[in-house]
Amino acid sequence: MGNVLSRSDLQKQIEKLRQDGKRIVTTNGCFDLLHVGHVRFLAEAKKLGDILAVGLNSDASVSRLKGPERPINSQDDRAEVLASLGSVDFVSIFDEDTPVEFIKAVRPNTHAKGADYKPSDLAETPVVQSMGGEVAIIKLVPGRSTTALVQKLSHKQT
Repeated sequence: MGNVLSRSDLQKQIEKLRQDGKRIVTTNGCFDLLHVGHVRFLAEAKKLGDILAVGLNSDASVSRLKGPERPINSQDDRAEVLASLGSVDFVSIFDEDTPVEFIKAVRPNTHAKGADYKPSDLAETPVVQSMGGEVAIIKLVPGRSTTALVQKLSHKQT
């Protein structure tokens, strides 16, 4: 998959783009069951710059964060679906519990997160700011979440 890259390959691509004067935006997440909330969030994140690079939690990372029943979709499937979106330029899978190492590699001008977070609660905020970047909070689509979808599906099976 052309725009699903290892961290080192992503770093090389981003450096070339930065030298061309492009503004780099990052975000991260599990993106397990992709829904309209994700699509709108990513479109808004893309508007904050020229290039959007998404750090995607690996399967092991999702399981540690969300529990043994997650993810529902494999990291390769999640990466391919994300990479197919027009707003997403690059996807890179990371295995850590936070996106700090991904952020250090990409060095974004802006790091975007959903309004369910506050910059002060994010492990990546001090890293982004130490590199001269900013953390942007994007409004979420009400009632749209992977957790809500999982709960809805589990109730239909009973």
